[in-house]
Amino acid sequence: MSRSSSDRPARAGRTAAAVAGLLIAALLSGCGITVPSDPDGTLNAVTGGELRVGTSPDGDLVELSGDEPRGPVVDLVDGFAAHLDAETTWTVASEETLVRMLEQGDLDLIAGALTPDTPWIDKAGVTRGYPGIDGAGDRELVMLVPLGENAFLSALEAYLDRKVGSP
Repeated sequence: MSRSSSDRPARAGRTAAAVAGLLIAALLSGCGITVPSDPDGTLNAVTGGELRVGTSPDGDLVELSGDEPRGPVVDLVDGFAAHLDAETTWTVASEETLVRMLEQGDLDLIAGALTPDTPWIDKAGVTRGYPGIDGAGDRELVMLVPLGENAFLSALEAYLDRKVGSP
């Protein structure tokens, strides 16, 4: 089957679009821009440093033992911090206080009994829901990160995928 001359403009358009896409990608990579990125540098700041985490007690998921939280969610977050060679610093407070601290840059992560129905979706980045976390029963749990910190969110979800399983 021979191609007609009417196919040439369509092929030329696709070729031009592909070349333009490659040029844009090359220019962005030359500028040091990566996707996903963290405008505030959360992943870079936490790696080898301090992971500041907020939580609220909730049944077996997060219990207080003196001043320190413990439980399956705490173990997951501490494992993520170790994966990043970071020390975990915990803040225990109400969800509202924790979200305000996250927005102000005083926390890097909120973990606890949060579900995909969280009312804080317009105030924070939200992980996918993860079922099967010990103590969660039939609930899927999510964690919150600062808005726009997509590299940090991606690193957290990749860790949770390995430890808990993809939703």
